[in-house]
Amino acid sequence: MTPPAGLRILRTRALARAPIVAYRLGLGFLFGSRMLLLEHVGRTSGAPRFAVLEVADRPGPGRYIVVSGFGERAQWFRNVVAEPRVRVSVGRRRAVQATAHRLPQDRAAALLADYPRRHPHAWARLEPTIRAACGLTPDEPLAPHVPVVELVLDRP
Repeated sequence: MTPPAGLRILRTRALARAPIVAYRLGLGFLFGSRMLLLEHVGRTSGAPRFAVLEVADRPGPGRYIVVSGFGERAQWFRNVVAEPRVRVSVGRRRAVQATAHRLPQDRAAALLADYPRRHPHAWARLEPTIRAACGLTPDEPLAPHVPVVELVLDRP
């Protein structure tokens, strides 16, 4: 079976990293508030690492919810579990200090259940990609396999 187009793009390093270059050039505002640049520390190397992630929800000022579409294997997720102090660039904000918290299972499940209602077109493209990346069948629930993280900015 051919992997979804989204998964093929994410596995192509140059395409997956192109938005990082835009953020680092100060052009993150072009993505609006639906995307953010997460700067985290490599858990082994201690070196700065970067990931551009979709904002799944904004529960309040200075609070952003992101989903690990590659499950617990995602390097950015593993890094923020090891070191939750991160920096976030979103909109015109650049490199704001923040703390990452994994959401409890019940909150993660509620967010993942509500996302298709709020963003039906994005979900139509994302769901097959997430399921393929995590090795899930169409009838398996996402929440136990797809971590959800809240990023809380130090200065909202």
